[in-house]
Amino acid sequence: MYLEIISPEFTLFSGEVTSVTVPGVDGEFEMLNNHASIVSTLKEGFIKIYGDIIIEESLKDKFQKGPQKGTFLPINSGTVELKENKIIALID
Repeated sequence: MYLEIISPEFTLFSGEVTSVTVPGVDGEFEMLNNHASIVSTLKEGFIKIYGDIIIEESLKDKFQKGPQKGTFLPINSGTVELKENKIIALID
């Protein structure tokens, strides 16, 4: 599954992932490969990325290491769309 995380300034991440958990306004939810299409607004929290990912060196300070080999990105708000195994997260 492919993930893109885009902020107003630049693309924070783009690459293949195993799963992604996001803080939806109606509760946290996880997206896995072949998940049904979805669009949701996001609230303050963490985008949790799982898989063997590579963060660009200049952006590593924006991410945190989480438990179980996850990588966490704190966000204030945003929108996420998943369609055909591609996730696009527009974040603040």
